[in-house]
Amino acid sequence: MTIDNRPLRLGTRKSLMATTQSQGVADALTRLTGHAVELVGVTTQGDVSQALLAQIGGTGVFVNALRDKILSGEIDFAVHSLKDLPTSETPGIALAATPRRDDPRDALCSPSKLADLPRGARVGTGSPRRVAQLRALRPDLEIVPIRGNADTRLRKVTDGELDAVVLAHAGLKRIGRLEAVGEVFEPDQMLPAPGQGSLALECHAGRDDLRELLGTVDDAVTRRAVTAERAVLAVLEAGCSAPVGTYAAEVDERLHLTATVAAYDGSRQIRLSASGHPDAAEQIGRDLANRLLAQGADQLMGERD
Repeated sequence: MTIDNRPLRLGTRKSLMATTQSQGVADALTRLTGHAVELVGVTTQGDVSQALLAQIGGTGVFVNALRDKILSGEIDFAVHSLKDLPTSETPGIALAATPRRDDPRDALCSPSKLADLPRGARVGTGSPRRVAQLRALRPDLEIVPIRGNADTRLRKVTDGELDAVVLAHAGLKRIGRLEAVGEVFEPDQMLPAPGQGSLALECHAGRDDLRELLGTVDDAVTRRAVTAERAVLAVLEAGCSAPVGTYAAEVDERLHLTATVAAYDGSRQIRLSASGHPDAAEQIGRDLANRLLAQGADQLMGERD
């Protein structure tokens, strides 16, 4: 099959954040290739359920419906937040591109910084990774589990229901809500989710022509970094709802990777780092994950309140 002159059908979740980031990819592809792209809204399991991700299966709830439509030919490709992707391969699906990564850090959305929040302040997040690291930083906080889009979560702060919420900086930037940010967490305070700030373009594995076209927006530096981060997740056999944080970056032609596994109550963290040649990104991640396991990471991931 070859690409014809009709617009490419880009499958995306229907939220403001998803459609905004998908439109950005569509515009970049059109600018670079001259090919028109149209967005096709898709409802996923994660959009329908209001339960926390860990309760509805976590990994894959935002991507499986989009992948089904790729395989059926209803859409040509899909754009995902890369941190939502399962690490296991899906037959017939190819990761065609990872555009240049946005800021991967987490942001505290509050009028105050974390250190200035009053004792017992109510902080909202639905992420076990964020819960564990917040509790390690401020054991006195009351962590409130929440779901919903970014605007819904931010409204809980402006309405006084919560003192703060924690969201991804990249997502807030994409929807123009950076004014809500009171503090951005550096990786030494809170490690982001593997792949956070990155997008993933997937298409049918048999569409070599489409994979080549989508590859025009691929960023090699981003791909190596997220490959290392996701290798940690894969070896740990942990999903997007596990208390695992990672961050990889290239400095002076070396890939530096840091990862943590934290107890859900914040009482203990295992945090290790590794570095190596960027071309060995996956092996760097796998080796670091095995070191985490050797120090008891699997036991920490299994602990809950």
